Amino acid sequence: MATLTHDGAVRRDPRRWWALGALVASMLVLGFDMTILNVALPTMARDLGASTGQQQWMADAYVVVFASLMLPAGLLGDRFGRRRMLITGLAVFLAGSLAGSLVDDVTWVIVARALMGVGGALVMPLALAVLPSLFGPDERTRAVGAVSAASALGLPLGPIIGGWLLNHFWWGSVFLVNVPMAAIGITACVLLLPETRDPAAPRVDALSTALTAVGLGVLVYAIIEAPSRGWGDPLVLACFAASAALITLLVVRERRSPRPMLDLALLGRRGFLLNTLAATLVMFVLSGLMFVLPQYLQAVLGHDALATGVRTLPMMGGLLIASRGAQPLVARFGGRGVIGAGLVVLAFAAFLGSRTAVGDGYGVTALWLSVAGLGFGFAVVPAMSAALGTLPRDRAGSGSGLLMTVRQVGGAIGIALLGSLLASTYADRLDTSALPPAAVRAADGSVVGAHVVAGRLGDRALDAAANAAYVHGMDLVLLVSGVAALVTALLAAALLPSPPRSAPASEEGTDMAPATADAGQ
Repeated sequence: MATLTHDGAVRRDPRRWWALGALVASMLVLGFDMTILNVALPTMARDLGASTGQQQWMADAYVVVFASLMLPAGLLGDRFGRRRMLITGLAVFLAGSLAGSLVDDVTWVIVARALMGVGGALVMPLALAVLPSLFGPDERTRAVGAVSAASALGLPLGPIIGGWLLNHFWWGSVFLVNVPMAAIGITACVLLLPETRDPAAPRVDALSTALTAVGLGVLVYAIIEAPSRGWGDPLVLACFAASAALITLLVVRERRSPRPMLDLALLGRRGFLLNTLAATLVMFVLSGLMFVLPQYLQAVLGHDALATGVRTLPMMGGLLIASRGAQPLVARFGGRGVIGAGLVVLAFAAFLGSRTAVGDGYGVTALWLSVAGLGFGFAVVPAMSAALGTLPRDRAGSGSGLLMTVRQVGGAIGIALLGSLLASTYADRLDTSALPPAAVRAADGSVVGAHVVAGRLGDRALDAAANAAYVHGMDLVLLVSGVAALVTALLAAALLPSPPRSAPASEEGTDMAPATADAGQ
């Protein structure tokens, strides 16, 4: 994208900014796709008759595939061409989105979400990887900042855009909105991006990729199925055993490989390991919370989809404010203090939210959501920055890939585990003994299903009982999240290394930009 004039000056192609705009649009789609589905889940549960477990799979199918394929996707781009694989990723994401808008069955929605995860895994790492071919060193920081900001901006936009679409169109519109954005990205990549590759890149380890995907998928399946089948069910126990065996085999294979896809040796660095675990715990809580919250706002408090999206903004606002304010606090008090304080704030917000009663209005929810957002931001941004700061320069790429993969795994397990805790608590709490046999399964499956049954039968008592059971389950999820955050805060205070406070500003700024964008990924 740059050429030399006859006098030796560098002349850059002005189209590079249009190309950057297309990359920003692509990352914006990926950003709000992380949160847009959460607002749509109650509507989809009502229209498709989806149980809580099926809703978990609709959310987790994308995350499991994304986490499993992100590292090999980067290697594919290095080996076969970053432009080519970026276009492929956008095309797969477009196809998955189009399929999701057309199907009318829960199973096919889950398949479409998994297909979108394949596309997202290709787009996320390669959108940043092509920037050096577009921009010189003097402009690259601005370009990286724009792409990172687009990903972060998509988080609060997702619930609002999804809510508006659901108020005016059918639930498939939350998938269809991705199609024109992805098409624009494909067109711009074809016309504006140069092709780059690294011939020395290692080959993609298909077996390690398969072990990661199948091991994580089987683990999530076991967690989601356990509430309905029972934790002692032979199939559930077999899935846990198979997952443990597959992940153990993956670790052994990667540790013996001369050029591992997952550089697990980095976990031997205490600073990297502990900061990665802190960031992963935050993703665990955030993903689980974003799964249970929209159903509370819509099914229990009675807000429509757009109002639900708007009412999630206090948490997103707190997250973005803390992401911006974390750097000066780290410079003054050190990363360990800020991470520990952020986790304590998160624990306080969760404990406050766990006191929610059925009759409480939105004001109480807005308060603890705002506090939770601040806790999320002050914990995850310094933790990611500190984890990346422990890496030697020659292993920064593999280390950042491992960090992002582990965080995505934490998000997938958060949806599965906290969602399953909610589902089992809700079903145990709800009394369906007086219902016809055909209605029991729908009422036990989700609070939305119980409301549909109550509406058909004219049973106001069932409606109120379902709300009470759901709030009880949500309170328990928040209580567990608070305990997990508090325990992690204590471990962080006791075990995290305390680096010098006078870290160079330039290095802090370099680390914080991507960390801010990744805060909600």
